Amino acid sequence: MPLQRKLGRATDQRKAVLKGLVTSLFEYGRVETTLARAKEVKNIAEKLITIAIKEADNFEAKNVKVSGAKLDPTGKKILKGATSHNEKSYRVVEREEKEERKSVDSPSRLHARKQIMNWVYKVKDKDGNSINLANNIFDTIAPKYKGKSGGYTRIYKIGQRRGDAAEVVIIELV
Repeated sequence: MPLQRKLGRATDQRKAVLKGLVTSLFEYGRVETTLARAKEVKNIAEKLITIAIKEADNFEAKNVKVSGAKLDPTGKKILKGATSHNEKSYRVVEREEKEERKSVDSPSRLHARKQIMNWVYKVKDKDGNSINLANNIFDTIAPKYKGKSGGYTRIYKIGQRRGDAAEVVIIELV
């Protein structure tokens, strides 16, 4: 017995379809698809959420030195003159070091993050900025289900699709 449904596709196509559906589920909270695909997406999504719940609090906050360009009051970079070893002059951006407090993942949380990133595509919002869905899963979705042990998704049947009469459902995060 196979671990996953074949969905009438080659392996690479099947994984691409499932990755797209899982990404959409985590991005929008609900997806409309066929019953067979929804059951597969449910298995994958619930495993990823379970991984995120286990590793949600497994990080440290550390002070990290960050180097950045010095800016003048108008927001432009400050340049200074420099000379190369063969006596040519050029301009270099002045840099300053700051200490920032950042969260650093433990190795097990990093592994969980990589497992989640294996099942979701990179996503951009309507302004074109990248959204890190792995951070979204750890920061917003996992804390919501902290006390639960499974049952993070729900499938609603909405009828048959016109044309091929496939059972169409809505899968959503509870």
